[in-house]
Amino acid sequence: MKKNSILRAFIAVLTACVTFASCDKSPKQETAEEPKQTAPVELKVAYVEVDSLMTQYEFCKEYSMILEKKSRNIQSTLQQKGQALQSAANNFQQKLQQNAYTREQAEQIQAGLQKQNADLEALQQRLSAEFQEETNKFNVALHDSLQHFLAKFNKDKKYTIILSKSGDNILYADKGIDITNQIIAGLNKAYKKDAKKSEEKKEEKKK
Repeated sequence: MKKNSILRAFIAVLTACVTFASCDKSPKQETAEEPKQTAPVELKVAYVEVDSLMTQYEFCKEYSMILEKKSRNIQSTLQQKGQALQSAANNFQQKLQQNAYTREQAEQIQAGLQKQNADLEALQQRLSAEFQEETNKFNVALHDSLQHFLAKFNKDKKYTIILSKSGDNILYADKGIDITNQIIAGLNKAYKKDAKKSEEKKEEKKK
């Protein structure tokens, strides 16, 4: 089974620019008034390196390890069962050529091998679905944690838009608007705080 890749989360905050204009449409005037000019809306932009976020945010690192371990276990399980089925099929074919079975015995064994193959395919589909569900849970949790943190972070920073930078999806960006380290530091601090609270609750329940 091909290893499923962990989907990356993208940070996107929409912004709109509204222009107001007015003119006198009175028929008594021969010419309309000049449209009133409003000051342009100043955009305050920043970006976050997604690759760095995925490798340095503790939540991502820990969950990635969980998903990788689960993926390895799935591959190992399917490989073992696949090899056992292949061995049984080879053994059946060899004995069949040696006329070691009656026709009825051969049909029963063949039916059994077909059932094992169908069971293996069903297992692969089930494990793949479980892995995808776990990956989706991770992506949802990651998205929620980012949105929650950025909402608090931006109360003071007042950025109009925060972009995600992954590879070359942004052709050029000045390093001065790179807030990756700030975001990672803030996320890790909040994650450790939440983890500590969770441990304290567990200890209280034990008591």
